[in-house]
Amino acid sequence: MSTTIILLCIIAFFAGFVDAIVGGGGLIQTPAGLILLSNNTVAQVIGSLKIPSFTGTFFAAKTYLKKIKIPIARLLLFTSIAFIASFTGSLCLTKVSNQFMKPVILVVLVLVAIYTFTKKNFGQETNNQALNFPWYKGAFICLALGFYDGFIGPGAGSLLVIVFISWLGFDFLQANAHAKVVNLATNLGSILLFSLKGSILWPIAIPMAICNAIGGIVGSRMAMTKGNKFIRSVFLIVIIGTLCRLGYDVFLH
Repeated sequence: MSTTIILLCIIAFFAGFVDAIVGGGGLIQTPAGLILLSNNTVAQVIGSLKIPSFTGTFFAAKTYLKKIKIPIARLLLFTSIAFIASFTGSLCLTKVSNQFMKPVILVVLVLVAIYTFTKKNFGQETNNQALNFPWYKGAFICLALGFYDGFIGPGAGSLLVIVFISWLGFDFLQANAHAKVVNLATNLGSILLFSLKGSILWPIAIPMAICNAIGGIVGSRMAMTKGNKFIRSVFLIVIIGTLCRLGYDVFLH
């Protein structure tokens, strides 16, 4: 068991590192958790992995918010909606299958990958220096993707970045800062539900959380230093990884 925990901690570090830069750390952490903890139920694995996801996102968000300022009112609106939506999504996950949504998400991500690859300036410059936009747009994003994160999960952080850039005119750094804050709330919503159901394996979740947090700190600092072009490159890699994972689920699993 100690070897398993060590492997999971190494994986948690890399997941936190990638997640801090552009989201998608769950693509690394979740499959590894399901393989290495195969004797446990899926609910226990997913519930336990939400703890390291939360800690990594927390420290990444803290780093981003030192440079990108988000008004308190917007912060409260986004996080409260995302929290409730994620809790509801996780509750639905315990009752119904999410398989029917995966082909839809696969098509969406193919289009996103093509668009991002061909549009070289995507997310490189902001079209919204003041970060102003109709409040209902942000609320809808948090509602829809908060539910998605609780119900389906893969690529939620990347999807948040995409929508914040394309709908609200942010660049990658601004989009990442907002996405991390929303991800904090979605993780917390899922954690609450899985905690109430007793599905979290704390002896595994806590050491993974420490390693994920370290990865989150390192990744977010690198993203802040290297800027939008570096984030765009990692973003494309993560999107392709998400496509492969969902493609496997849809066509081969």
